[in-house]
Amino acid sequence: MEVTEKSAEGLDRRFLVKVPAAELDEKLVARLQNLKGQVHLKGFRKGKAPVSFLKKMYGKGVMGEIVQEIVAETSQKAFTDRDLLPATSPHPHFHSDMDEVIAGNADLEYDVHAEILPTFEPADVSELSLTRPVADIPDEDLDEAIQRIADQQTSYKAKAKTAKAKDKDQVVIDFLGKINGEPFEGGKGDGFDLVIGSDQFIPGFEEQLIGAKTGDDVEVKVSFPEDYHAKDLAGKEAVFDVKVTEVKGPEKVEIDDELAKKVGLESLDDLKTRVKERIETDYNQLSRAHVKRSLLDKLDEAHDFELPKGMVDQEFDQIWQQVQSAELDDEDKDKSEDELKEEYRKIAERRVRLGLVLAEIGKRAEVQVPQEDLQREMINMARAYPGQEKEVLEFYQKNPAAVQQLRAPLFEERVVDHILEKAKVEDKKVSKEKLMEDPDGDDPAA
Repeated sequence: MEVTEKSAEGLDRRFLVKVPAAELDEKLVARLQNLKGQVHLKGFRKGKAPVSFLKKMYGKGVMGEIVQEIVAETSQKAFTDRDLLPATSPHPHFHSDMDEVIAGNADLEYDVHAEILPTFEPADVSELSLTRPVADIPDEDLDEAIQRIADQQTSYKAKAKTAKAKDKDQVVIDFLGKINGEPFEGGKGDGFDLVIGSDQFIPGFEEQLIGAKTGDDVEVKVSFPEDYHAKDLAGKEAVFDVKVTEVKGPEKVEIDDELAKKVGLESLDDLKTRVKERIETDYNQLSRAHVKRSLLDKLDEAHDFELPKGMVDQEFDQIWQQVQSAELDDEDKDKSEDELKEEYRKIAERRVRLGLVLAEIGKRAEVQVPQEDLQREMINMARAYPGQEKEVLEFYQKNPAAVQQLRAPLFEERVVDHILEKAKVEDKKVSKEKLMEDPDGDDPAA
């Protein structure tokens, strides 16, 4: 077998691979010798059939397998022997007549082509200076969070039959919805508990029940939103015949130790501590999102190297499919398709560049994703498909590529953690409103 470099332009590499017919025949004979003891042929004792006879019977099929194995092996080996990492899967271009090769009458000769990953020196992350926005938790946020917990524990008590329903009251209703006088699927319910103002039903429905009493029949007229999830109902006008069978008023829930015990805690102080910790976790995640965005911007600015076109094309295709399936932002609606493609290709280039930079930094720092983190992510994915958890876990066990897709974002986050530990990071107090801003917008710490 002979492998020679045919061309090297930028990141593009092409190798010529030659495998003499005699070498292929040696592999074929060795494979058939192993096969002799496994087949039963009429007229021969087991394991005694001559190789020449086996060639006639199985030669083409076995040679086809050998060629596939050689191509797969050499396609990778041509790069790894030269310490090159293909950016995408190498693919062969055959020069030989493959029928003649498989018949044992010709040498195997083909080109193997791929782009390679670029080599570059990553920025010294210890020299990066970053500002991380942080905010104090306002007392009102803590009070509002605890009040929401109290509201979730609200119980309702039947009002007098003459009492009129008010906002925040609970009405028990039977209803039947019609469009153009005809009932529609999903438009019927009996004994439904509806809290007025909870926005459980489509806009305009609940407000029309204000003032209703037990036993009242109410005709509710509404229009389904244009973006309603059931496309056959979206934008259509409907009339609901509603029977109010009971009106209930909310009973005040005291914010005290008893409330804490209802949610499984020992005291109100314990509840306040838990709620504050949860809000702090949310704030910390927002702070991290902002400083990560700032970090990625600086890494992008600090690196300029040739990118594998195939990787950029793949990333752009994924982005463009998402753009085509979603509604354009107002700022993009007046742009031509060419202008949009140019913008999104720059985004694709940024993503590929940052992916390569983070991968190189992580490699040099020997960043690893613990197996327990990967296992936890698989379990989370399985839980997203109730009743199919076993099948989902088996899918990941049998598909290394799918596991790699799970591993990639975990690896990225660990590399970001590593960089933030090494970089010069200064905390800066900002308002809650500033912290809540979209990290992809203006940097709140600027």
